[in-house]
Amino acid sequence: MDDNPYTILGVTKDATDAEIKRVYRKLARQYHPDRNPNDAAAEEKFKSIQSAYDKIGTKDSRKEYDNRDRMNDMFGNGSPFSGFGGGGFSGGVDIGDIFSQFVGGRGRTQSSVNQQRERETRTNNEIKKGSDIESAIDISLEDAVTGTNIKFNHRRLKICKKCKGTTFGTTKVCTECNALGITTRESTITVKVPPGAVQGQQLRLKRMGNEHPNGEPGDLIINVRLDAEEGRRWENGRLIQNVSVSYSTLILGGKIQIRTPSNKRIKIDVPKNSKIGDRRRLNGQGHDGGPLDIEFTIKEPEKLTKEQIQALEKLKETGL
Repeated sequence: MDDNPYTILGVTKDATDAEIKRVYRKLARQYHPDRNPNDAAAEEKFKSIQSAYDKIGTKDSRKEYDNRDRMNDMFGNGSPFSGFGGGGFSGGVDIGDIFSQFVGGRGRTQSSVNQQRERETRTNNEIKKGSDIESAIDISLEDAVTGTNIKFNHRRLKICKKCKGTTFGTTKVCTECNALGITTRESTITVKVPPGAVQGQQLRLKRMGNEHPNGEPGDLIINVRLDAEEGRRWENGRLIQNVSVSYSTLILGGKIQIRTPSNKRIKIDVPKNSKIGDRRRLNGQGHDGGPLDIEFTIKEPEKLTKEQIQALEKLKETGL
């Protein structure tokens, strides 16, 4: 069974935090035990949805999951980064191992801290740059057009203030950094998003990544995620908007009104014999004048009127 929380919730990795929350709420309502009494399958689905949301439902938990996932991709499930998260390092992890593998890029190892330091001493001349840090920020479609400044909580490895990094790879003692030459520090920085930002755009902040005692700092790479708002999502960089259509309109065809990302209300044609999942492309109606793909979904009324029930009973008799 796939336990990837993005797959379970049906969102892509570049989905905004707000989109993930909206999808979770919709799925949780759909599969909630109160709505599906005595349905074991629905209960299991609800539990998996809840578990997935616990992993990526908040900024911190999502950052931790994404960092773990990246480390597993690099080093396998035996990664020594099992406690790595939030742009920094947390309990249960030897920061010496992390530093040698993540900052120094020496690969997986089972050696002790002393062996690690010896290895770093031998390969010190090879290490010229600290590792890059990858993170993400979410902005609105409006801010993407006009540009904006975002406050960003930044956590990274920095050269120890006390020993100035001189204890790295030596037998010297530093109580501040445990003779590693670096410590974890947090700060708040302002990230400037230029006008005309697009989904998935990367902003590279030079020398704002992890520092290295004997080399240049890495960079901070920030992925820009645009919140498509309720009823929309990004798919491979293309904006998709769900459009609810009644069953009769799908079969018989007709016109419906939709609201575009620019808040314009337009009428579109629904061809006869349309199906759920059919798409149409509306050029010029998407974000910042780009294309907008609309995808038909079935309109599900919360409560049927007496007349609607009678009409459905008649349709049922005809075999429809």
